Amino acid sequence: MKNEFKTGLISAAVAALIAAAAPVAAQDLIGRDSVAGERNDDLVEAIQDDAERELDRFGNEGRAQGFTGSFALRGAASSGNTDTVDVGIGSDMLYVWGQNGIELRLNYTYGEEEGEKSEESLLYGLEYTRDFNQRFFGFANAQGSIDGFSDFESDTFVSVGAGYRVFTQPDMQWSLQAGPGYRYAELRDVTRNDIDEAAFGVGSDYFARLTDTVFLTNDTDIVWSESDTAVFNDIALNVAVTDTLALRTSLLTEYHSDVAPGTKNTDNTYGVSLVYSFN
Repeated sequence: MKNEFKTGLISAAVAALIAAAAPVAAQDLIGRDSVAGERNDDLVEAIQDDAERELDRFGNEGRAQGFTGSFALRGAASSGNTDTVDVGIGSDMLYVWGQNGIELRLNYTYGEEEGEKSEESLLYGLEYTRDFNQRFFGFANAQGSIDGFSDFESDTFVSVGAGYRVFTQPDMQWSLQAGPGYRYAELRDVTRNDIDEAAFGVGSDYFARLTDTVFLTNDTDIVWSESDTAVFNDIALNVAVTDTLALRTSLLTEYHSDVAPGTKNTDNTYGVSLVYSFN
């Protein structure tokens, strides 16, 4: 009979979050993080730690002035016939003053199996936005990823551009943004040239409130360059537990048009995380 001990760190995360309220959350070369699955047990074992998305992530309209943010933590371990460790930490920190806003997103994941490192990645994004009016805004951002187990060892995209809010109702918000930029990526396959070229990025941010405590988000980011087209789609279902705590289940799909022979173009990541939001 298989003897497996499994423990989740979610309850410990809640205690730590309430005690310290330290910042740390999701995302990406362009966005990252994860939804849905067949069973929560399976999702918890595969989790990549995510953070709750803020309403109207693109631009500053409707956002509170001053400092806000969220912190997400997930961990799981098993011992016995199989020894595994999976840890995820994420944060989303935002500072808004007047028509200006700066947002920093970080996500770190680490995993071991039978004493061997099986996963390690860091995702980041730093963005400045300025509102021109209730519909239009401008932005400048730098976002990227560092992954020890991906065909793309690192992938960075820096861009400037403009955005437009298509819908701004309290229960539904949808924003689009686009602009030119520059992309640099280091490839693991030494027989292929690294990406070092001009690029163009398009982003979509969708939010829909389903009930008073449940809302759906779908974020899509596309970066096109001559060597490769990268697409990230993150769909998530968020359930509020209290005014400050929420449970987020998500599915992240990552696609690259140009990969090494024998490597799949698409990766899917499922996740469940507990998110603490603070003002």
